[in-house]
Amino acid sequence: MKKPRSAPAAVAPPAGDAPATTHRSGAVARMLRMPVATLRVWERRYALTQPQLSPSGQRLYSADDVRRLALIKQLTDLGHAIGSLAGLDMAQLQQVASTHAHTLMGLQPGAAQPAHPAPAPQPQHAWRLAVIGATLGARLQRPALLRRLTRRGRSASLLGPFPDIAEAEAALHNTEVDALLIHEPRLYPGWLAGLDHAAPSLANTPKAVLYGFAAEAVCDALATAGVSLLRGPQPDAVLAQWLGTLPGASPPAPQPMTAPAASKPPPPRWSDAALADFAGLSTTIACECPRHVAELLMQLSHFEAYSAECQHRGAADARLHAYLGQVTAEARARFETALEQVALHEGLLLPVLER
Repeated sequence: MKKPRSAPAAVAPPAGDAPATTHRSGAVARMLRMPVATLRVWERRYALTQPQLSPSGQRLYSADDVRRLALIKQLTDLGHAIGSLAGLDMAQLQQVASTHAHTLMGLQPGAAQPAHPAPAPQPQHAWRLAVIGATLGARLQRPALLRRLTRRGRSASLLGPFPDIAEAEAALHNTEVDALLIHEPRLYPGWLAGLDHAAPSLANTPKAVLYGFAAEAVCDALATAGVSLLRGPQPDAVLAQWLGTLPGASPPAPQPMTAPAASKPPPPRWSDAALADFAGLSTTIACECPRHVAELLMQLSHFEAYSAECQHRGAADARLHAYLGQVTAEARARFETALEQVALHEGLLLPVLER
């Protein structure tokens, strides 16, 4: 007489079948860098996966289980509530990650990406624009206008929109901003002084104001202070053209390297530990390309440091290794930009910046 099943959970496959790779709770927790107790609470409260049970009753997680938990862990670390993620399937979770990644890079979800981005001597970061005013913010989200901005130079990363300058000041604390875009229906004497008083950390940030009405004397004073003015309403083509004239809208022209140490590339953006975390996580979620690029970045950073050390071993080697270090640093910076593109394409979230 056959024994009835005592629990709905799956059990390990019988002998003779090719067993799938499984992991116990402790191993999964170590892979995700989280306490085993937290993993158990997640399972008990939210039933995130349906792990198999070993003959001794221990939970056994499949590779698909680990992929799902890894993505949920990554999203919760970024502020998403576990309760809002628990009911989503893998495709929906990847869509959340993709939307978050696009938002961080200042692009519209689903926007077409160039198949082969044009190479640049150095990586050009997105033009970070803080937007004050919901109406202007909505206009700047239009794909056609964003494409116009991108064609004129670097891509635009929009921060906000914020209802007023005080909220922008609070939200953008310690955030690098290239320009403030402000929609102001009416400009009046003392407007700029009030703006700088309410947001002292943004006082020296270049400002562009789309305004409705203002006295000529007020416009003269603002223009003298370096504020870029455009009177609305204006069509998107004119708005994009105006924004394209602002400082920082276009990437600087590449400068030829006349000597190995003529220009200094930026320092590495991520540590080995951050890249290793990203490489390990990417293999549980998407293709192998993110892991390969992350590993290449680590190797380039190591050789860059090695070349710097060799410069001090003797005058004969100094010039050669200075050149090698320069070339390696430029290649490393290019691959950092490539990692952004790969992560964006795969819906992955980049490691936290080291600087």
